[in-house]
Amino acid sequence: MLNATEIKKLILKKGLIQNYIDLEKQLTPNGFDLTVEMVFEFMAAGSLDFSNKERKIPEEKAIIPTKHNPQDKFGWWSLNKGAYKIRTNELISLPYNLTALCFSRTSLLRMGAFTQHGVWDAGFKGKGEFILIIENPAGIMLKQNTRIAQLVFFKIKKVNSGYQGIFKIR
Repeated sequence: MLNATEIKKLILKKGLIQNYIDLEKQLTPNGFDLTVEMVFEFMAAGSLDFSNKERKIPEEKAIIPTKHNPQDKFGWWSLNKGAYKIRTNELISLPYNLTALCFSRTSLLRMGAFTQHGVWDAGFKGKGEFILIIENPAGIMLKQNTRIAQLVFFKIKKVNSGYQGIFKIR
């Protein structure tokens, strides 16, 4: 697992992470905190098969944050119990010798909510998208740009080809 010094060096010299809000605040001893750019609600069912020929990603609708006061710079999402899709501000560019895993921030867990993530493959370049599950019966409030999940990086033997999926750079 990479430490903060190694991660910061890759960010500054290789562009590992771009579009972050505050490098020093988001950098953790062993990872990097990802922030919320957008929250989506699911509008339909999806489908998944072995070959992905019949895969159907469900329609989604962006939830617009609301400002508590007109002078506020950022708004809030008031989210009920349920499943939502999160898109991060950060653009991640994994080289062919790094992979990453992502975990919920413990502050989120203490509110009765958590995130679910897939493996971030070597060669992936794009914004993070993952699921937010809210189990708290009273729901939660998220402010725009809040830190929600921590990405941790692992060195691997360099691969010849990396991520080839449909969710490349956005």
